[in-house]
Amino acid sequence: MSTNFETPTAAARGLGSAKSGTEHYIRQRVSAIALVFLVPWFLYAVIAASRSGYDGAVAFLSAPWNAILMILTLGAAFYHMRLGMQTVIEDYIGKAGMKQTLLILNTFVTLGLFAATALSVLKIWISAGA
Repeated sequence: MSTNFETPTAAARGLGSAKSGTEHYIRQRVSAIALVFLVPWFLYAVIAASRSGYDGAVAFLSAPWNAILMILTLGAAFYHMRLGMQTVIEDYIGKAGMKQTLLILNTFVTLGLFAATALSVLKIWISAGA
């Protein structure tokens, strides 16, 4: 039994899988699974912190586990967002130059957002310990 799954036309042209679709799919599903567990905690954190005002929010993020979980939630959310936007850009942008520009911009914006939010959480966590 042959294990070649290419269509006859693809085999004739030498074209086939780009070999990245499965990896992208798995990464997006893993980040989604992480968010299934982290988002309920995040909602609890936002509600608990908002009930007690600014000082309560700072006190909440001063606890090491809360700060770590917040950074993990932000990381998973921004990574998942980047993967989703990458799919949208690749599927709906036709011009190669525009597509590459938007993919690079997508990566830089999500990295910048994660860096800003993670540094904010770390600043609260570290300043509360001092």
